[in-house]
This record gives sequence, C-alpha cells and structure tokens, in this order.
Amino acid sequence: MTGYAGLVSRTLAYLIDTFTVAAVAGAAVTALGMVSAVIGAEAHQLARLLVSSYLVFLPALLALYCTVFWGLAGRTPGMALLGVRVVRADGTPVRWLAALIRALLLAYFPIGALWLIVDRRHQGLADKVAMTTVVREG
Repeated sequence: MTGYAGLVSRTLAYLIDTFTVAAVAGAAVTALGMVSAVIGAEAHQLARLLVSSYLVFLPALLALYCTVFWGLAGRTPGMALLGVRVVRADGTPVRWLAALIRALLLAYFPIGALWLIVDRRHQGLADKVAMTTVVREG
C-alpha cells in the first residue's frame, strides 16, 4: 500500500466499471429484443418487459459485478486500470460480505462516496459502513 486513493482515480474507475456494465447489459437487452422479434409475440412481450426494467436492474448488476471482482481480486477492471484496490481498513484483503455491502451502497447511493473528500483516510460512506478503504498500488 502506498497511500489512499483520491477522488479522481476512484471516480474514473467507477465510471469505467459503470459504463462497462451498462454496455454489456445494453447489448444483452438489444440481442434479446432482436431474438424475440423473430420468435414471436410472447417472447416479444417478455423482451419489452426486460427493456423497460433495464434501468431498475442496472444498479443490481453493477453491485453484483463489483462484489464478484472485489471478492476475488480486491479490484474491478476499472480499478486495475487506475492502479487502486479495495482493502479492509486494516489493510488486509476485503471479505465477501464487506464487498457486497460496499457494492450495494455504491450502486444505490453513489452520492455517499463524496464523503471521501472530507475524510482523512479518503473513505466514502460505503467504506465507512463496510470498514474498507481504497488504496493506491505501488
């Protein structure tokens, strides 16, 4: 650990991951829509339902994405690109429950991350609740 990650690197990593999840989910919904148009009316109604609920389920997909990557590697692909990692407050690898709590809070209440601006350890609300922090790798 070389220090706490700041607002810019964390925001860029979050945006990269959010756009990645949105693009993959959008492509899947589009593909489902095209397949359902060929299959028939019942499948088309199901596809219409999925498309309309896309924005509701997107935060859940982001939370799942983040939980899996943090639980396995301590960082998402966006975080890897920016050279930052999620660890427990004591510097040890993040556990699955903390990863899940942190992911859910960030996905459904991202504004809470702004607390890192005033915190000396650069912890956002999700970090405080999950007892984690984001550090630069060096």
